[in-house]
Formats: sequence, C-alpha cells, structure tokens
Amino acid sequence: MIRLTVAQAVVRFLANQWSERDGVEHRLFGGCIGIFGHGNVAGIGQALATSTEDLPYHLSRNEQAMVHTAAAYARASNRLSTLACTTSIGPGATNMITGAAGATINRLPVLLLPGDIFSTRVASPVLQELEDQRSYDISVNDCFKPVSRFWDRINRPEQLPSALLAAMRVLTDPAETGAVTLALPQDVQAEAFDWPDELFARRVWHVARPRPERAALLRAAELIRSAARPLIVAGGGTIYSEATEELRLFAEEFGIPVAETQAGKGALPHGHPLALGAIGATGTTAANTLAREADVVIGIGTRYSDFTTASRTIFAPDARFVGLNITGFDAAKLSGLQLVADARAGLADLAEACAGWSAPAPYRERATELTRAWDAAVDAAYALEGSPLPQSAVIGAVNAAAGEDGTVVCAAGSMPGDLHKLWRPSGPGSYHVEYGYSCMGYEIAGGLGVKLAAPQREVFVLVGDGSYLMMAQELVTAVSERIKLVVVLVDNSGFASIGRLSESVGAERLGTSYAYPEGGPLPVDLAANAASLGATVLRPESVSDLRKALDAARSATETTVIYVRTDRLADDAPSSEAWWDVPVAQVGTTSATYAARESYEVNKRSQRRHLTPPA
Repeated sequence: MIRLTVAQAVVRFLANQWSERDGVEHRLFGGCIGIFGHGNVAGIGQALATSTEDLPYHLSRNEQAMVHTAAAYARASNRLSTLACTTSIGPGATNMITGAAGATINRLPVLLLPGDIFSTRVASPVLQELEDQRSYDISVNDCFKPVSRFWDRINRPEQLPSALLAAMRVLTDPAETGAVTLALPQDVQAEAFDWPDELFARRVWHVARPRPERAALLRAAELIRSAARPLIVAGGGTIYSEATEELRLFAEEFGIPVAETQAGKGALPHGHPLALGAIGATGTTAANTLAREADVVIGIGTRYSDFTTASRTIFAPDARFVGLNITGFDAAKLSGLQLVADARAGLADLAEACAGWSAPAPYRERATELTRAWDAAVDAAYALEGSPLPQSAVIGAVNAAAGEDGTVVCAAGSMPGDLHKLWRPSGPGSYHVEYGYSCMGYEIAGGLGVKLAAPQREVFVLVGDGSYLMMAQELVTAVSERIKLVVVLVDNSGFASIGRLSESVGAERLGTSYAYPEGGPLPVDLAANAASLGATVLRPESVSDLRKALDAARSATETTVIYVRTDRLADDAPSSEAWWDVPVAQVGTTSATYAARESYEVNKRSQRRHLTPPA
C-alpha cells in the first residue's frame, strides 16, 4: 500500500499511463498544463510541485486556451497522446467548457481536472460556488456533462481508481474519445488514502485496429466495383489512423480520385495525380465537380459536416455511399453502407475485396485535367500584389515558407476557408485547421500544442485580428516556455468572413468592422501589443518583404509575430462554386433581404436527404 493524497495519486497514476498501437508505445500524457487557484493549488498544485514522476508541468495564461493546446497536442500525436488540464473551481473551471466542446466535436482526447466545491459541505457556500436550490450536489462542473465523453465527480478517495480507469478507456478508444472530465472537490484532493500498489503500475492501453465485418465488406466491394465515377472523401480519421499510405495505394490501384475534408487535408500530398484537394463549401472546383458527378462516394474517416457536403447539395441525388469509419455513428451518415473499422485496416481489406477492378481511364484523366485547371487558379491567387496585401498572397507566401517540414495552424474567420481550398500540403501533419468548432482564439494556443507534440516541425500560426484579440495572451506562454512559433497576424480591422456572409443574407455587415460608430479606424496597434507580450515583431509592407520576414522568422530561435494588413472587403480567393446553408429572413425592410431570400430558396431546392438505397 502507498499512502498519498488523492491529488498525488492522480499525478502518479497519469505519469504511468501509456498508449500502444502497432507495437509502438507512447506516453499517454505528455504533461500537465494548468492554472492554480484555491480549488487546486493545495491538491494538484502541491502534487505536481513535489512529484518526482515524469509529468512535465506547463503554465498557461487562459483556461480555455490550455484545452485548445491539449487538443492540438492530441491531434498532432494522432490521438495517441494528450495533455492533462487542471484548474481551480468556478470561472477557472467553466473557462474550459468551450475547449472541451471543441475537443469532443473534433473527436480529440483531452483530460480535464477542474477543482470542485467541498465534498463535506461544512463551509458551504464557498467562494465561487453555484448554489442550486434543487440539490446540494450541483456545481458549475455539471456544465461539462454535455460536452464530455466521460464525466465523474470524485467525492471519496475510494472512487478514484475506477474513475481513472474509465477515463483512460475513453481517452484511448478512437470510437469514443473526446473530452473527459474528472471533477475533484478541493477537500478530497488533499485527503490521504492508502492506495494499492498496482494502481500505479505501468499500464499500457492498446489502441485497436478493428477490421470490417466480412458481409459488410463484400457488400461495399460490390458497390464500389459497380461504379463508373467513384470518389473518395478522406477525413481526419484517415490521418489519425496513420492510413495515408494505404489511401495512396488504394487510390492508385483502383484509379479513384481523392477529395479531402478540413481535418483530412494532407491525406494525399499536393501534386499527386489523384489528389483533388478540398471538397465542399470551401472546396476546389476540381473536387466539387467530380462530387456532383460521382455515382459512388467512399467516405473514409469523415463525419460529413455541412461544409464537407456543401449542406447536402454537392452530391448527386442518386449517389450511393460507403462509410468507412471507426465510429458506427459516422459510418451510417448519408444512408450508406457501413464499414465500421479502423481506416488502415479497412482500406487493406477493401483493397483485397476490390482486386481486379479499376475506374475507367478517361475518368482518371478528367480528374487530372480538373486539378490542373484549379492549380492555375491558385497560382494566380498566390501571385496577386497590392496594398493592403491580398490574403491569398499572404497564404501563398506562408505556404512556400512552410516547405516540407512546416505545419500551418488556423481555426476561424475567412482564412480557414481560403486555406482549405488554396493550401498545398506536403503530407499528413502539414495542415492543422480546427474547423469542427471553428473556435476563435484557438490559433496561438493550438500552435503551442502542435509544437509541444512535434518539436521537429516549423509551426506557422495564421491568425486574424478578431481571433488574436480574443486570445493573444498565449504568446506569453510561448515566450516563457521558449516554444518557438511563427505567428502571422493578419489585420483587416474586423471580421471578413462574417462580413461577407452578413452582406449575403441582407444584414449589411452589421458588427463586422473594428471602427468608431461614426466611422474611422481605431487607434489600436496589434503589432505593438504582440511586442509587449515578449514576441519579436516584424512589419512587412509588400509580398516580397513578407517573404523575407518569413525567412527571418523561420531562421530565428524565438517566437516571431509577422504583422500584415489586408483588406476586409476583398475576396481574392477563387470560388469553390458551392453553397453553405445559412437561413435568410423571409421578410425584411430592404430589397437586399428579399434578393438574398430568393437566392437562398433557389439553393435550398438542391438539398438532398440521400435516402437512396445503398445497393
């Protein structure tokens, strides 16, 4: 038996957890990131401060940001490792809810350890306690329940072992993973208990590669072999399962073009003859053209978000679907044949079942021609000049600077859409855009997570002024932890994407400009702000200056912020020629509203439920 506090037991347990897949082991927790207050300083804080275990601690500046960092770390680790996040009770805890929602939506494992109110209740109500007249057992941490894949409150030491084991099971299950919350009352954290030695033994959690059920596999193969115009949609699961090589071999053997979701971008590198690039509302015309013509669509590791399907307008009414996914919930989408399996294992079995068949050669040649035309449009967008700088030219310069070992990180605003259609990935790990939750403020915090998980990569964070103002303070974390980032801060004095969307629905860009109410620019200097947070700051004025600044930042050893001005009203990226469903008012006071509604109803008529029998 080992006598430790509950908090000390948590720290020792986490330090001894490992994941394993294909015989390769990884530390399940690369460290603990946290901010201390009265709800965790005497518990988890004391345990970390005096621990001799291999669980590094990182100080964050914002609780939401720390969860973004953990989620990005998990994504960059292909969900085989993550970070634990600890906070005090009250606002420190609830600040993590947004990050928890993002992690669960994106199917990324993160462990949240918020402090909680006194289990004994003798001092109730304590500072920051939410009093509920219906029950004394409710705290603000109950808010985590709908955004967590597993949730528990440890009211007695005896409850800890089963809760920890259940938490690890969920974190290492690719079909169930997401945010896991263990609420720790502050008095219980400090309580001592005699723990069995085996709780702290080195424990390895096997991450399985389940294979598809044989009958389902044969049905899927029969459907694919009947196709004249097949299309693959590669999602994030393709990358997380490390199935990109299997995807390439499958596509080449059967001549099937590959389109990519936001999370799946990089599954095939740019330049591969079957790589169509992005699909959907922010897709390429090459991918979207073939999506409209496809008779069989093979979704691999995708959850088919509305951006991927262009709000269910991008695929033909009679298209049939095969869903290869580790999660049955996602495999069943669009009423397709379900292959519930790991992407790598499923592709290998599917290749064997489809042997001897291939898509018609003219169809493959058409895919190459469409991609070549899109590449020419991207070349033109990357070559634009102007003052302020065109956003597409900024992306082109960053793409060139990233090279083979760079990773671009982004999340919200107009840039994720432009990046999805324009960025030329070198392969898996080169593209990291959080678009399941599209959470403003993710960018710099996410960049930290990527760099912590993959220190060998050069991390380029693209962040707009709106997102920067929501969560710039993690620059201080990068500086204090000596974590080098290249942050490209794009200032267009407002919200470009929502401005354009606002105009398209007849809302006249209300609330999308950073200006005085009567007009005129604000006296805000974001570059000076970044410098005040400890970053080196460069201010290029032209595209050629930007390229030089990127070279300098890449060569530097410290975090560098490159500040560039762009035009909020400009839309210089080529169109995806696809639609996104955002409802428009049926009545209004301006002609713009009625025009927008008329256009909306036209597009709405092309939406499909995809209820065609799969075979």
